[in-house]
This record gives sequence, structure tokens and C-alpha cells, in this order.
Amino acid sequence: MRKIGSIAAIVIALIIIGIVYYRYYYVFGEGVKSGELNYLVKKGNVFKTYEGKLIQSGLRGGAAGSIQSYEFQFSVTDERIAEELMKNSGKTFDLHYKEYHNTLPWRGFTRYIVDSIYAMKDPVNTNLLR
Repeated sequence: MRKIGSIAAIVIALIIIGIVYYRYYYVFGEGVKSGELNYLVKKGNVFKTYEGKLIQSGLRGGAAGSIQSYEFQFSVTDERIAEELMKNSGKTFDLHYKEYHNTLPWRGFTRYIVDSIYAMKDPVNTNLLR
């Protein structure tokens, strides 16, 4: 009877470990987003994390009668990448990110974690009058 209880406890522990891994550590998706860096801030009460927003080109309809831009909100865990983004705020970036199913307090407020910068360039000047 003890042997069955021990096996059941091990199986239950493995199932719980698998669920936690899937919900918090399994990379659900990854890709590249391109746009102008709106902001990057370090914030948090206990865990200080870097949170940012990228404004992508194009417009979409939001609520009835309004127009919104495409926004990509993300977190950054690597301090070196965060420093590079903060130094070049307002420029256009191609950012590689990983998407998780859920957030962790020490990883950031969003499910999207930027892990590298593919490209950086000055924004296109759309001002035609000089």
C-alpha cells in the first residue's frame, strides 16, 4: 500500500510540474515586431522590470468612430537590451520576442518578452513641409 501511495505522489508531482512548466515557462510563440519605440520604463513594487511599448505603422478601428494605432506592449528581462532601447527611444526597431502563456512577477507584466534587437534605424520623417 505504501508503494502505491509513493507512486501516486510522484505521478501527481510530475503532473503539477508539467502544468507549471507549460503555463509559465513554455514558449508558446516567437517572432519579430517592427515599429517606433514609444517608451521603456523600469517599474514595479517588489520586482523591478522593464516595460515598453512599440508603435507599429498602420491604423485600425477601435471603438465605434475612433482610430487607434497598432501597439505592442512588451517586457525586457536582459538589462543590456533595456539600456540599448532606452538610449535610442524614438527610433524604429525590429525586436525579436518570445510569447508565454502567462506572466511571472520577476519576468514582467506582459506575456511578450523581448530577447534581442534585430535592427535599429532612425524613424522616417513624414514632414513634407520644410
